[in-house]
Amino acid sequence: MTLPRALGKFNRYATNQVAGLVAGRAPGFGIVVHRGRKSGRVYRTPVTVFERDGGYRIALTYGTGVDWLKNVLAAGDFELEVRGKVVEMTNPVVHHDPSAGWAPAPVRLVLQTISATDYVQAQPA
Repeated sequence: MTLPRALGKFNRYATNQVAGLVAGRAPGFGIVVHRGRKSGRVYRTPVTVFERDGGYRIALTYGTGVDWLKNVLAAGDFELEVRGKVVEMTNPVVHHDPSAGWAPAPVRLVLQTISATDYVQAQPA
């Protein structure tokens, strides 16, 4: 069971505003910058992200049904603000890994506890 959708809604309007201030610079965090599929509006979503295999992996702590993921997959590209820089990303692909073996050990334990078994892998453009 990933994190509840109600928590996601709360985070979208409250926590994300604060997290967005540091997420693009703090280790293990980033901001996905994407456009709405229908509105064309630009959105900024704080995420848990790790560099791996020449690309970046983003934990899907709320599962695969989140709007930002739908937007990114539909567009095929997005921007990722990580460690104080903006990286153009392409070819996002969702992967399933029940062991969360792609994440650092302390994070892996949290991801396993909340059953966040999916992640997005994307490469710099």
